[in-house]
Formats: sequence, structure tokens, C-alpha cells
Amino acid sequence: AVVVAAGSGSRLGAPVPKALVDLDGVPLVRRSVDALVAGGVTQVVVTIPDGLAAEFASALDGVAVPVRCIVGGVTRQDSLRIGLAALDAPDDAVALVHDAARALVPAPVVTAVVASVVDGAQAVIPVVPVIDSIREVGDGDSRIVDREPLRAVQTPQAARLGALRGAHAAAAQAGAVVTDDAAVCELAGMRVTLVPGHRDALKITEPIDLALAGAILQTRNQHP
Repeated sequence: AVVVAAGSGSRLGAPVPKALVDLDGVPLVRRSVDALVAGGVTQVVVTIPDGLAAEFASALDGVAVPVRCIVGGVTRQDSLRIGLAALDAPDDAVALVHDAARALVPAPVVTAVVASVVDGAQAVIPVVPVIDSIREVGDGDSRIVDREPLRAVQTPQAARLGALRGAHAAAAQAGAVVTDDAAVCELAGMRVTLVPGHRDALKITEPIDLALAGAILQTRNQHP
């Protein structure tokens, strides 16, 4: 797996990059990596900000599988290309891409994503139903959008390593700017398969998300 942790996380308002922010005493990046390992991941590359190698090494000390930290790129796509290139695995290995900010993804979600690729899916993403009412804003007007067919996308997302590397290389060559790895795969002509995600795998972006994640952890501790 490649874990993207090179962002500043400015919206969280923390004095350190978001991936190093503690959640109940454990950095988000460590919780993310441990969740992937619990779901069956056997090797991890973490893309990190420049100048913070020691801090990330400390946060990830003792992980149960090999972990490498490498400096990411200017954009998420750049970081992903760097991270995928650093994975030491054959082209047919199942490769996952995960956001460090989704620190509480349940292990069964990781396992389900991997199993779907093993069963023949070209690219796999976990999703959850959209529960908010949605309006599309236009030029001076807006309209309600039917949320029934909509799904919110989570990570980890997965494909075979060779195909994922090729898709990112093609997107870079075409100058395509996307924020989602499934979109990169679709640009390369790959079919995307959906599997059920989980509400616990929220993306921690703002202070309220961190508070919610803390409440989720407290519930888990009370009902393991």
C-alpha cells in the first residue's frame, strides 16, 4: 500500500502536518498504517513532507510490516507516482492507495477491497451512500440533486500494481488533474468496482472530524 501523508492539513489548524496529529495518543498516520496491516497489507510506502523524516520514523516505529517513508511531490498525483514507484512488488501484486487522514478505516473494508481485486476487478473503491440533501449551484440559481444514486468515495482504493502505475503515468502525460485514483483508472479505460465502505473511515480534515473520530474510538474501546 501507498499511504499519502504529504499534505499540510492546514484546515485542521494543527502545528504539525495532519498525518502527525495525535488521535487518542497515536498519530493519524500510525493508525492508518496499522489499519491497513490489520486488513492484510504486507508492505507500506508512506509519502511524507520534506524535512520530517525523523518525526514520521518515530510515529511508525514498530509497525508489523516493512514501512518506507519517502518525500512526496507537489500534488497528490505526484506523491502517488513516487509512492507507487517505490513499492517493491511485481506488477500483478494488489496495490492499495490510502489517505492517512482516513485513520479509522475498519480492517474488513481493507480486506474486501483486496478480495475484489483478487477476484478479477480492475479497480476497486469503497463507497457509502450520500445522506445529506444535495443542491447543485448554477449561475444565480440552484436545484436539488437526487441523492439516491450518489455514493461518497473513500479509501483504500486498489488495483494491480502495474496497471495502477500505468494509469498514473498516462494521466501525467495527458496533463489530467484528478483527486481520486479511481478517476485515474477510468481515464486509462479500467472498469471501477464498488464495495461497501464504512462511516468510521471518515476523512479527518477539520477539528470537528477529529472530535468525531475520538468519539468513534471511545465507542470501539467500550464495545471491542
